[in-house]
Amino acid sequence: MTQAKSGDTVRIHYTGTLDDGSTFDSSEGRDPLEFTLGSGQVIPGFDVGVTGMKIGDKKTINIPCVEAYGELDPNARQDIPRDSIPADIPLDIGTQLQMQAPDGQAMMVTVAEVTDENVTLDANHPLAGKDLTFALELVSIG
Repeated sequence: MTQAKSGDTVRIHYTGTLDDGSTFDSSEGRDPLEFTLGSGQVIPGFDVGVTGMKIGDKKTINIPCVEAYGELDPNARQDIPRDSIPADIPLDIGTQLQMQAPDGQAMMVTVAEVTDENVTLDANHPLAGKDLTFALELVSIG
């Protein structure tokens, strides 16, 4: 039986969990995730975990944060004066906002802390610094 290898288009059912057992993403109730192995469409550890699987194989993989969304970068957090943010923008902890980076690119940030004077915005990926576990099932190799 054919094993998944770099360059193959694969379809995977998956459930991703954190160390505390909480699910952060799943294909349950949706079409399988389709991607090309080795193309950089998914995090590196996911590519590695799927490589070598055969259709119908199920397995659980553990991906350290460095092979997922990286370590938390303290330089990706920035304090902004609260009075410089328009009053109609919600500032609840965990709210995701879109900002414009100095190079003009749109970037997502998360409200991390709010004081009377400042709002701390975090541009780290929400899963940065976290080790991930995925339960996988290879559905097809194209």
